[in-house]
Amino acid sequence: MKTFLLPVDFSAVTEDIIDETVAFARAFGGKVQLLHVVQLPVITSEFALPPEALQSAVANAEKSAEKRLAKYVEIFRAAGIEASAKVAVGQPVYVILDEAAAGKVDYIVMGSHGHGRVYDLLVGSTTSGVLKRARCGVIVLPPEDKHG
Repeated sequence: MKTFLLPVDFSAVTEDIIDETVAFARAFGGKVQLLHVVQLPVITSEFALPPEALQSAVANAEKSAEKRLAKYVEIFRAAGIEASAKVAVGQPVYVILDEAAAGKVDYIVMGSHGHGRVYDLLVGSTTSGVLKRARCGVIVLPPEDKHG
């Protein structure tokens, strides 16, 4: 049985990536671990949120993500696929890699949002970071071509 780690960012491509992961898990008789990473906000000035407000914002983001992931877990279970979900806090690339190692996953399934090189240079690409450092297979699903 293969294990797939599916990092979920709740972007517009999430539903498509879930559909594709259902197909992979069925084909390999696999199970799926869904993961959402809550990023801490970058503090760039002395006028940042007080620690209590920051903690509250992170806690709310975690609760919201847990509810949303539960719906995705049900999609997999309805398809007869074993699935679990986890919410973690941190830098996405490193949390994803840590979860992949801890869960002994065979594949990480990720979407490519297709932002472009300038965006990736300025903001960074989670998919690119995982690809460069992963110790397991990484399946990258391209964005849907809306022009073709």
